[in-house]
Amino acid sequence: MVDELIETDVLIIGCGIAGATAALFLARDRQRQVTIITRAADPEESNTRYAQGGIVALGEDDSPDLLTQDVLTAGAGLSHPAAVRILAEEGPRLVEELLIRELGVPFDREPDGRLAYGLEGAHSRPRILHVGDATGQAIIGALVAALREYPNVRLVTNATAVDLITFPHHARNPLTVYDPITCHGAYVLDRATGRVHRYLSGATVLATGGLGRIYRYTTNPEGARGDGLAMAYRAGARVINAEYVQFHPTVLALPGAEGFLISEAVRGEGGRLLTPDGHPFMQKYAPEWGDLAPRDVVARAIHHEMVVNGYPYVLLDIASVLPPERIRERFPTIYERCRSLGLDITAQPIPVVPAAHYFCGGVWTDEWGRTTIRNLYAVGEVACTGVHGANRLASTSLLEGLVWGRRAARDIAARGALAVVSPEEVPPWEETGVEEADPALIWRDLRAIQHTMWNYVGLVRSERRLTRALRDLRHLKEEIDDFYRASRLTDGLVGLRHAVQAALLVAEAAYHNRQSRGCHYRES
Repeated sequence: MVDELIETDVLIIGCGIAGATAALFLARDRQRQVTIITRAADPEESNTRYAQGGIVALGEDDSPDLLTQDVLTAGAGLSHPAAVRILAEEGPRLVEELLIRELGVPFDREPDGRLAYGLEGAHSRPRILHVGDATGQAIIGALVAALREYPNVRLVTNATAVDLITFPHHARNPLTVYDPITCHGAYVLDRATGRVHRYLSGATVLATGGLGRIYRYTTNPEGARGDGLAMAYRAGARVINAEYVQFHPTVLALPGAEGFLISEAVRGEGGRLLTPDGHPFMQKYAPEWGDLAPRDVVARAIHHEMVVNGYPYVLLDIASVLPPERIRERFPTIYERCRSLGLDITAQPIPVVPAAHYFCGGVWTDEWGRTTIRNLYAVGEVACTGVHGANRLASTSLLEGLVWGRRAARDIAARGALAVVSPEEVPPWEETGVEEADPALIWRDLRAIQHTMWNYVGLVRSERRLTRALRDLRHLKEEIDDFYRASRLTDGLVGLRHAVQAALLVAEAAYHNRQSRGCHYRES
């Protein structure tokens, strides 16, 4: 079967805030062809869409120095100071210039018209801009709408990246073995036809998001399987800090509510964490911060209360703090979601548990988003710029995606026209499988990964748990590799292969790091 061949100046894999921002700045040169692929049917479907709380800016009586210090403190001594400084200085300006002035994102305002700044955990100042509790949705909607105005942007949905095309790995010419590893695009599965096509590009940008779906309980949407991380690792890119998986402390614990985030902004507005019998407990775990402690501290505190006391959940009380009309105004999405499940958050506390939320590690990049593979960039959650260190400060993820999306675009643009490799030098995808991929096996194997990661590589880790996780995951990877080679590709099968590789990277890094720091906590 002859594959389709797509040639483009820049290929962007993923369409969250980081990928969309990179595309928007690159597209301003109308001579540059930019192609964005996303596995989702809706280009707005990404982790960005589900970001409730907001995006960091600079509030009143605030400064880049204060923001820098807060990020460094939350990062538990592992954040890269130079990267944090870039975030603190460039980020707020970019929010103002791009999101507010150019795209008109309707951030909430005070009655007098001033921007309304919220406070979240471990921030020393109110500095979080929000659109109700659906900030990410408003931002990605504005970005995608802007991208659709550019005729030189090709937006391809229902397209799953299978592997990066790199030389010498995929080169017909054996002499490329003497050259540095170089990326020339990706093999991409068309989910509608089941065919794998070659997307050849001068520069490739990974913007695939995180890996929360390798855990049983997560706030992440379906596609967050570690796709970009796994592809980059297989291609030979450097991966760092993979053990640092942040768990969000407050996810709704009601039947039918799996993965529904209760924003940190609820605690920022005064919400209190209580035991099921109504007693506050955060003061004994974090006397300085109380309920607004960093996420890793709060998540472990909740986990400890649940394990020691046998609680199935703890409670988050906002009903006794804010009047009902203010709760409905500030948190309309959370209010409606809970109401649909029979819970009135204006009158009742919210049952919550921790869940996997954000990947602080990733593909190593420099200050311009460049990876260790030539012509390959990584931006957003798939990348590790060093900003987040061992624990991410609340509402900095959207800001990092914005900053490094633009930085990668600037670097690519500064390099001028990058040559696209000749199609004759890259073989078409070789389909080895003849069987239909059994969806029951895909589901079972993914569940096995998720349960292993949740039970053994979760909030609290130990040598024995991690040893068992590695044994189980290595065996599972062998089974999945055989399954993959024998079957015709589907999105689920490709994602399963990515997921087990991502899980192994996290588990191996956690096993080798015996020092508890931030969101990596070892009992032994």
